[in-house]
Amino acid sequence: MSPQNLIKVPNNVTSSPSTTKWISPLQYLKPASIVPPAPSPLPPPPPPEPERRRSRFISHADAVRLINRQTDPQRALDLFNAAAAQPGFAHNHATYSALLLKLARHRRFPALDAVLGCMSLEPCPFHEAVFLRLMPLLCRASLPDKAVHLFRSAIPRLVRRNPSLKALATCLDALVETRRFDLAQDLLTDARARFSIEPNTCVCNILVKHHCMSRDLDSAFGVLEEMRASESAKPNLITYSTLMGGLCREGRLKDAFELFEEMIDKDKIVPDHLTYNVLIDGFCRSGQVDKARTIFGFMRSNGCEPNVYNYAILMNGFCREGRAEEAEEVFEEMGKIGLQIDVVAYTTLIGCLCRQGRVDEGIELVKEMREKGCKADVVTYNVVIEGLCKEERFKEAMGLLESLPHDGARLNVASYRIVFNSLCARGDMEKAIGLLGLMLGRGFRPHFATSNKLLLGLCEVGRVADATVALYGLAETGFMPESDTWFRLVESVCRERKLKRAFDLFDDLLMAERVI
Repeated sequence: MSPQNLIKVPNNVTSSPSTTKWISPLQYLKPASIVPPAPSPLPPPPPPEPERRRSRFISHADAVRLINRQTDPQRALDLFNAAAAQPGFAHNHATYSALLLKLARHRRFPALDAVLGCMSLEPCPFHEAVFLRLMPLLCRASLPDKAVHLFRSAIPRLVRRNPSLKALATCLDALVETRRFDLAQDLLTDARARFSIEPNTCVCNILVKHHCMSRDLDSAFGVLEEMRASESAKPNLITYSTLMGGLCREGRLKDAFELFEEMIDKDKIVPDHLTYNVLIDGFCRSGQVDKARTIFGFMRSNGCEPNVYNYAILMNGFCREGRAEEAEEVFEEMGKIGLQIDVVAYTTLIGCLCRQGRVDEGIELVKEMREKGCKADVVTYNVVIEGLCKEERFKEAMGLLESLPHDGARLNVASYRIVFNSLCARGDMEKAIGLLGLMLGRGFRPHFATSNKLLLGLCEVGRVADATVALYGLAETGFMPESDTWFRLVESVCRERKLKRAFDLFDDLLMAERVI
């Protein structure tokens, strides 16, 4: 705003040449012998107008980041629409991909279908990758038909080209993993007929896995022979490892070892740690741990030094047979050769010691884990808690339940149920009712059968008031007692001539059942 606009003429003064005295600017250059008249005070300038905050333009990268950050899929959809409402903005593959995956992971499948419909109206090209990521999510959500629809229809329409071999392998594997073998076979036939896709080694390996999972080993070996005769789908290490695993699960260990030797001699394929693990695990599960041990020597003679997973499988085999001393020897050997022992190996040995009543040694191993920077997980703690309960060391077990969460350990509902079930089985209702309060306060609920057992046990020892309080607490979590438990509880309340409490309890439970 210019200075002229800040000067205003008062309303009671007329601005005309006859009344306004002209003052030459040269007067300001002369000595101030005569004081000029004081100028009229200028009115204060008006307050500046507040600056309007310009809304930030949401770019494609911003939209993707904002959609991925949302935990509410509806909020992600609102952001997607808000970005589209901007002048000059058009969604692209990245923004559509972010929204599709967000909706699929939150199982908002009607919205997912609507977005896929909108994509067909977009001029931008889409890539196959997003549909490959959607296929396993749809199959795990029991929507395998939608996954097949993506392969047959969505990819050709939106990507504007036929599905790739990778798309076939992804969809086929998702169907096999969810045991939809019927759709898997139809998909393979359709891929050949409509899209002229010939299976490669990866697709054939999925077929081998499919036959092994359905326990049709003859068909699995038929695929192997076709692969050997093929020029584009030769068998590889995964092919043989899958077949050996299928044979081991059927108890055909001799055939598995013969196939192992055939792989080396006939197809000149060098086995790796995973292939050896299949054999080690097969022998261990069949109770032939000593034969599994000999495979270690065979590995070393072929230049393949056993890794931590090979040792863990062998140690688990010894533990399964109750041979704790030999499991400890394997554990110590791992440390001597410099392997980094992980939480799985520690937990395996701790479980073996606890099952043999050597809980204190297991606890020492937990301490050793902390010293070596190997963080124990909930499975490790549950193994120790179960060992303490088997020795009826309930005070120590309950002490762990109380203290471990404060030390940063994350327990689960099984941690509490192990102790609660043991207390109820032993008839220690005093400790059980105390643990119930801790469980409910932390958001965990006991098993239905154990809850009924607790209420019956409290009634048997005459602690009707505690049984009533426990029932109210359990009812708030949605628990409703069995009819026998309910009749026994009402009978105990009536025996104490407290009919009003019985009727109040009955009314409250009926109300709770209606709400549920």
